[in-house]
Amino acid sequence: MDSNQIVLILVIVVGFAILIFFLIFMRLFGLWLSAQLAGVKISLLQMILMRWRRVDPRAIVDNMVTAHKAGIPLTRDQLEAHFLAGGNIKRVVNALVSADKANIPLDFKAATAIDLAGRDVFEAVQLSVNPKVIESPPVTAVAKNGIQLIAKVRVTVRANIQKLVGGAGEETILARVGEGIVTTIGSSENHRAVLENPDTISKTVLAKGLDSGTAFEILSIDIADIDIGKNIGAELQMDQANADKNIAQAKAEERRAMAVASEQEMKAKAQEARAKVIEAEALIPMAIAEAFRNGNLGVMDYYKLRNLQADTEMRDALGKGQGKKDDSK
Repeated sequence: MDSNQIVLILVIVVGFAILIFFLIFMRLFGLWLSAQLAGVKISLLQMILMRWRRVDPRAIVDNMVTAHKAGIPLTRDQLEAHFLAGGNIKRVVNALVSADKANIPLDFKAATAIDLAGRDVFEAVQLSVNPKVIESPPVTAVAKNGIQLIAKVRVTVRANIQKLVGGAGEETILARVGEGIVTTIGSSENHRAVLENPDTISKTVLAKGLDSGTAFEILSIDIADIDIGKNIGAELQMDQANADKNIAQAKAEERRAMAVASEQEMKAKAQEARAKVIEAEALIPMAIAEAFRNGNLGVMDYYKLRNLQADTEMRDALGKGQGKKDDSK
């Protein structure tokens, strides 16, 4: 490659770079001119340096113009720093303008902190101006007389700008309101008192300061609906009665089983006694024979014993026959 070709290549490269620089310059020049006409003091060199720092000059200039027209003093460094931190400068500037028009105290530092925390600072400012109504799910509670009540409430809240960073959300508000409703209804003597004065729930719950530590301020708690549910007291009494009945039946069955076992034991003992008697009677002939052999029993004594035994058997037979006659009568 000769020197002429090298020069030609260098001329082409330089010309291409100049063209790109010119296009960028013309684009930034138009943006710079609009900023100057709007009264925003920013140099063209600063805008070029923004490109090198990977900052969108149009986003910076447009939001500086918006803030300047609204009378909010913001510097290029402030917006550029928030942009580089990953924040949404348009949302922050719009929030500052809205807060200023609504006389809500909000500075740039607080707005950027809220934005970097992941909350929509512009929506929070709007929520401070226009309160929001949150409807709670049905809350079930039981009065002291055992009647169940099902209540629905509407909670009107507005954003608390000062507590948006680190403050609890809507779920915490609803949980605390539900807890307050359960406590209020549960402390009522009967359900009629709650139905006659449902505003007592609102007053009691609102007085508990449920918005403490949250990102909202509770303005009002309104009872939307109260329905009568089950008679929990009666159901508990019925369940207790059934449980007592089952316990009594179990104890009666236990006593019956013990009585049956005792009867079986007595029968076994009676059978054992009869067996012993039969065993003893079986030994009588052997004893008589032994007495004959030893000369302790004579023939006449033996016949007397037999006559006595026969007389006893006859009396038993007569007694049994008389008993059967009486039964037939």
